[in-house]
Amino acid sequence: MNRCPITYEPCQDEARYSPSGLLLLSPNLKQLLDFPYDAQQQRREAVIQAAKMSIQGVQPKLSVRLDAKAGLFEIVDRGGRYIIKPQHDAYPNLPENEGLTMHLAGLCGIDTPLSGMVRCADGSWSYFIRRFDRVGHNGKLPVEDFAQLAGLSRETKYDFSMERLVKILDVYCTFPAIEKVRLLKRCLFSFIVGNEDMHVKNFSLITRDGKIMLAPAYDYLSTTVAFLSLGQRLDQIEEIALPLQGKKRGLTRNTWVEYFAKERLALPDKIVGKVQADIRSAVPLWKTCLAESLLPPEHQMLYARLLDQRLAVLGIA
Repeated sequence: MNRCPITYEPCQDEARYSPSGLLLLSPNLKQLLDFPYDAQQQRREAVIQAAKMSIQGVQPKLSVRLDAKAGLFEIVDRGGRYIIKPQHDAYPNLPENEGLTMHLAGLCGIDTPLSGMVRCADGSWSYFIRRFDRVGHNGKLPVEDFAQLAGLSRETKYDFSMERLVKILDVYCTFPAIEKVRLLKRCLFSFIVGNEDMHVKNFSLITRDGKIMLAPAYDYLSTTVAFLSLGQRLDQIEEIALPLQGKKRGLTRNTWVEYFAKERLALPDKIVGKVQADIRSAVPLWKTCLAESLLPPEHQMLYARLLDQRLAVLGIA
């Protein structure tokens, strides 16, 4: 039985997507055809687009729009409402990894855009995500990543610390106390799933209805599982991108809860406990989704072991 790569619901018969998954994309979408490019063609198109687009990074990215009438994504230079990431030529199964990790984030209450996977011309999967900064026909919401706010560049995006993230919320957010709770959950989640590339460009603020707040989560994937799948040892991989209490490895429950949550974020015990409870209640769902994901079995095993280890560190298991 197929699982919908958007909702993780069972699909009927030989269907690739569930009706509710298609509905999330568009009320007019009856079927979603394969993306008419193979992985190599997508990477080539991403190189061509890179000079025209503001979204760049390690993973190749394509700007696309959904033609609901034709039932497919099409590459565009302008006006794209979705971003597609194909298979990477060096790190296998990154789309499956990111699709799963973003789904797990949503299950514990983290604000995430619509995302999922689309089958491609060569039978591979590409990851797609809806742009959260686009509204209406041609509208665009103001979004600034933390690198812009801190005066950093793509080259200096790691020259920051977790403690300084908190100061950005205090300076710019309309209700910083609310955003600090959201930041804590996102940071704990990233630690648990091994998303150790959360540099300052992977945090953003968005302005909605006159209020400045954390933008929906993006670029969530288990980079740790990607490295482990290539033979790296866990003790060779950093746990976080930005240092906390001066370190990127060997983080403990005390580091996260007593120091970061209670001291630096100044969150009361009750709120910290609620964040931990949200994560704890999501764990059974995480493990079910992991076992039913499109990741190959060996990656699922690495991911499951990492979850158990990190949850144990935090005392959430």
